[in-house]
Amino acid sequence: MSLDSKQFADLIERVLGGFGKELNSPVAVKLLLGTAAHESRFGTYLKQIRGPAIGIFQMEPDTFRWLQDTYQDTYVYLKGREPEEMEWDLRLAILAARLRYWIVPKPLPHDDVQSIAGYWKRWYNTSAGAGTEEQFIDAYEKYVS
Repeated sequence: MSLDSKQFADLIERVLGGFGKELNSPVAVKLLLGTAAHESRFGTYLKQIRGPAIGIFQMEPDTFRWLQDTYQDTYVYLKGREPEEMEWDLRLAILAARLRYWIVPKPLPHDDVQSIAGYWKRWYNTSAGAGTEEQFIDAYEKYVS
């Protein structure tokens, strides 16, 4: 199972727009679409097979809690929430994934898949992660394009 990319893009735009213009941009939407495409096969896996990550963006609970501690006063939707809720609450998962990129000290990448893949690898998957830019691009092309 995977989501319809146009409907999910629309949902991401509406969710981000509801939290403020600063979080929403065409590149942010593409970045989250690509992250979902690679991390969960666009909604096929809502729990990591061999690990603790949860939801369409496969965020680890510790990362969620760190973001929650950092942003719950600004984004009160995070208050009192549990990481496990990202499995079924797309609004929460979208906000958390966007905030994971928002906290990055570098601006969003250029609006091309190669740049977006590099940004994802550096800041979301990290150098310790098993994912590659090529895998991200392949998943983006399969599920989003």
